[in-house]
Amino acid sequence: MLKFLTPTAYASHHVTPATRFRSTPVKNLLFKQLTLLTGWNRSSYELGRRSFSSDLDSDTKSSTTTVSAKPHLDDCLTVIALPLPHKPLIPGFYMPIYVKDPKVLAALQESRRQQAPYAGAFLLKDDASSDSSSSSETENILEKLKGKELINRIHEVGTLAQISSIQGEQVILIGHRQLRITEMVSESEDPLTVKVDHLKDKPYDKDDDVIKATYFQVMSTLRDVLKTTSLWRDHVRTYTQHIGEFNYPKLADFGAGISGANKHQNQGVLEELDVHKRLELTLELVKKEVEINKIQESIAKAVEEKFSGDRRRIILKEQINAIKKELGGETDSKSALSEKFRGRIDPIKDKIPGHVLKVIEEELKKLQLLETSSSEFDVTCNYLDWLTVLPWGNFSDENFNVLRAEKILDEDHYGLSDVKERILEFIAVGGLRGTSQGKIICLSGPTGVGKTSIGRSIARALDRKFFRFSVGGLSDVAEIKGHRRTYIGAMPGKMVQCLKNVGTENPLVLIDEIDKLGVRGHHGDPASAMLELLDPEQNANFLDHYLDVPIDLSKVLFVCTANVTDTIPGPLLDRMEVITLSGYITDEKMHIARDYLEKTARRDCGIKPEQVDVSDAAFLSLIEHYCREAGVRNLQKQIEKIFRKIALKLVRKAASTEVPRISDDVTTDTEETKSLAKTDLESPETSAEGSTVLTDELATGDPTESTTEQSGEVAETVEKYMIDESNLSDYVGKPVFQEEKIYEQTPVGVVMGLAWTSMGGSTLYIETTFVEEGEGKGGLHITGRLGDVMKESAEIAHTVARRIMLEKEPENKLFANSKLHLHVPAGATPKDGPSAGCTMITSLLSLALKKPVRKDLAMTGEVTLTGRILAIGGVKEKTIAARRSQVKVIIFPEANRRDFDELARNVKEGLEVHFVDEYEQIFELAFGYDH
Repeated sequence: MLKFLTPTAYASHHVTPATRFRSTPVKNLLFKQLTLLTGWNRSSYELGRRSFSSDLDSDTKSSTTTVSAKPHLDDCLTVIALPLPHKPLIPGFYMPIYVKDPKVLAALQESRRQQAPYAGAFLLKDDASSDSSSSSETENILEKLKGKELINRIHEVGTLAQISSIQGEQVILIGHRQLRITEMVSESEDPLTVKVDHLKDKPYDKDDDVIKATYFQVMSTLRDVLKTTSLWRDHVRTYTQHIGEFNYPKLADFGAGISGANKHQNQGVLEELDVHKRLELTLELVKKEVEINKIQESIAKAVEEKFSGDRRRIILKEQINAIKKELGGETDSKSALSEKFRGRIDPIKDKIPGHVLKVIEEELKKLQLLETSSSEFDVTCNYLDWLTVLPWGNFSDENFNVLRAEKILDEDHYGLSDVKERILEFIAVGGLRGTSQGKIICLSGPTGVGKTSIGRSIARALDRKFFRFSVGGLSDVAEIKGHRRTYIGAMPGKMVQCLKNVGTENPLVLIDEIDKLGVRGHHGDPASAMLELLDPEQNANFLDHYLDVPIDLSKVLFVCTANVTDTIPGPLLDRMEVITLSGYITDEKMHIARDYLEKTARRDCGIKPEQVDVSDAAFLSLIEHYCREAGVRNLQKQIEKIFRKIALKLVRKAASTEVPRISDDVTTDTEETKSLAKTDLESPETSAEGSTVLTDELATGDPTESTTEQSGEVAETVEKYMIDESNLSDYVGKPVFQEEKIYEQTPVGVVMGLAWTSMGGSTLYIETTFVEEGEGKGGLHITGRLGDVMKESAEIAHTVARRIMLEKEPENKLFANSKLHLHVPAGATPKDGPSAGCTMITSLLSLALKKPVRKDLAMTGEVTLTGRILAIGGVKEKTIAARRSQVKVIIFPEANRRDFDELARNVKEGLEVHFVDEYEQIFELAFGYDH
C-alpha cells in the first residue's frame, strides 16, 4: 500500500532533514542559512517555494509542484490516515513515500484538487508476533491491513502533513503539527479516514532556569553534532550565528529530526507535549549522536592514517633508492638480489644442468621487470633463492674402507653381528663398484634396537652427510614433493630441504617409520610419492612441485626404518633390501648396559665413577625382571632412573652435613667443633639402600687446624653407593615381570610352548583338563583370549589328537565321550598365530594318556591335519625365552634348522634341540622318556 522512500541522505547514518520553512523565505537570514546547511535550492527541488509563519497558518503560494493550502490548519479535523512503516514524520521536515493503493492515491489527489492538501501521517506499530521485518515484508503487511485492522496497528499520535507534491506513486509530505486520532469515520471506506484533535504544547515558563539550561545544552550539543558531521562541516560558522532564532519546541523537533534515533525514540519525542521533557529527550538523542560521530571520526582517521602511512613509506623507500643510485654507493634491492643470486651460480655454472640454468636466467630477467612492492616479486625472490642455494654438482668423497667401517660399527653398537656383516657386504660392493647408489636399505625390527643409530653409523663410515626425517602419519604429498608456487606460503618438499641443509648431492637420508606412512586421502597418496622418491629408475629425474625442474637424487643413499614390514605397501617394499634386527639377548644387553648406558647416564647426571658401583647381578636382575624388551631404550631409562636417585641422595647428604661459616663477632666452642668434625670423620654411615664408603681425601695434618679455620670448611669425603640385586627395587620399584616358569614338573595335560612377542620372546603354557563325560559328549571348549588363527589351530590339534589316540589306543574313548577345556594363560593377554599347534596336540594327548611330558621340555611348530610340522618365525627370540626359563630341551620344525644354526654360540650353548617334520617324532620325544 505504502512504501517509505529513502533518499541518499536517509540511507546514511545521518538523516538529512527537509527544509525548515519560515514566514519570509527570502528575507529571513535563518532560512538562507538552513538553505545552505541542507543543500536545498530551487534548482534541485521546488518544494522550498512554499513558506509558512511560525504558527504555520499563513497562505501557501503554489507552483507547478506544490498546491496552495487555503483552509486554516485548525480546520483539518478529518484526514486520511497514512501509515509510516519506518519512521514518524517530525513537524518541519519532509518525507517522501510511495502509495501503491490506487484508491488511496486517488483520494489524496482529490484532496489537493479541493484545496485541502492535508493528511495524517501515523507510525506503524511493531508486530508482536515477529521480529524486525524487511521492506518487502512490511509492504505485504500494509497491503493486507484495511479499516479497523489498520487503525489498531498505527500509533494514536501522528503528524498533520501537507501533501506537497504527487508524482506518479511518489507522494512528498511536509510535517506541520501533532495530531491525535479520536475515532474512525467509516469502517467500510477503503482509504482510512479518521477524526483527529490538534495537540498543543503544555504551557511553560520561558524564563525558567531549568528549561533555559536544557535549551542551551541542546543547542551546544547540536553545535557539536554539526562540527563532527561532514555533511554540515562547511556551514558550522554560519549556522551558529542564527541558531538562537529557534524557540524551545522547534529546537526540540529540529534536534530529534536530524538525529539518527530509531523510530520508537522519535515517536516518543513526537508524543511528548511537555516542552521541558521533550528537550530532555532530544538532548539524550543528540548526545548519543555526538558519541557515534566521534567513533566514526576516529575509525575514519585510523583508516586514513594507515593508508597515508603506507603511501609515505613507499615514497620514502623510493626516495632512498634514488639517493643511493645518485651516490653510487649502493644499488637498489633488485640489483642487490640479482648480484647475490648470480654470485651463487657463477662459480658452479658449469656444474648446473642446462635446463636448470635456463630457468634461473629467465627468472632473473623477470625479477628486473617486477616492482618490489608487488607480491609476485617476493614469490620470484624465494624461488630464485631455492634454485641457487642447492648444491648443484657438489659431492662428498665416499670412504669404502671396510676395516674402518667395521671399527665404527663396533664402536657405536654391541652385538648385531649379522646386521653388521650385511652392512659391511654392502660397503664392500660399493667399494668395488666405486659407488653405493642404487640400493635402498630397510632396517626392520622392534623399538629400541638401534635402527636410527645404525643409519647414522653407516653415514659416518661412508663419510656421507646425514639427514633424517620421519614419515610416520604423513598423509600430505606436499611434504614429499613440495607445494605449487601458486599457494601462499608454498615450500619445497623434504628432499629439496635436505639438499639445502647438507650442502651435497649425495647424503645418506634416513626415512624413519616408513611402516606408519599415512593412507591415501584428499591430499594425495604418500606411498606413491615415496615410490617415485626411492625408486632408482625414477629418482634420477625427481620433480619437486615447487622447483618444477628435474633433480637428480640417484646419488642419494636411502636408509629406511620400520618396526614391521607388513604395513609397508608392496611396490615400495619390493624396491627395498630388508635387514632384520631381531633384538639383543641378555648377554648383549649386559655388555651394552655396562659399556655404554651406564657411562652415559653417569655423565649426564654429573656423578663421578668413584661415587657409584652397580654390580653385574643388579644389571642382570634389571634386564630379566624390568626390561625384557628386544631393544635397550627402556633399559636406558631404568639406569638413568637409578643415577637420578643417587644424585638426589648425594645433594641431600651434602646439604645436611654442611657446616656454617664462623663469624668474627660470634664466639664458638672450639673444642665442641673439634669433636663434631672428628666424629664425622671416624664414623662412616651405612645407607639403608646399600653400603656407603667414606674416603678421606685430605692431606695429612692437624685436624684441629682444619676445624678452627675462619673458613669453617670440613673434610671433603667421597660417598660410594653400591647397587646390587638386594637393593635394586629401592631405586626402580617392584619387578615388572615375574618368573615365567610356573611348574618345575609340568602336570598331566600341561605343556610349555614358545611364543614371539613385541618384547622379544616368551614361554606360555597350554593347559587341558577334563570337564564331563557322557556318551557322544565329546567336544572342546577354548579360552585364553585367542585369535581366530589360534582357535583354528586348537580345532586342528583336537582332530589330530583324536586320530593319534585311535591309532595308538583304540579302546580309549576320552575324546569321543568327554568334554574338554583348553586354556592358554594369561587370560588378559591377546594371543594369535599357528605355531602353538604341536603344543596343543601334546597337551591333549597328555590328558588322554594321563602321562606328563618330559621335564624341561618346550616346543613350537605349526601342524597340519596330516601331522606335518611347518616352519615358524622368531627362532632367536623363542630360544632366548627358553633359556630364560631354564628349559633344556627344545623342539623346532626341521625347516627352521638353518635359522637356529645362524644363532650365536652363546645363545645355543647348553640346549638340547631337536628338529622334527612329523608329529610322531614329537610324540616319542615328549612321552618316550621312560624308554
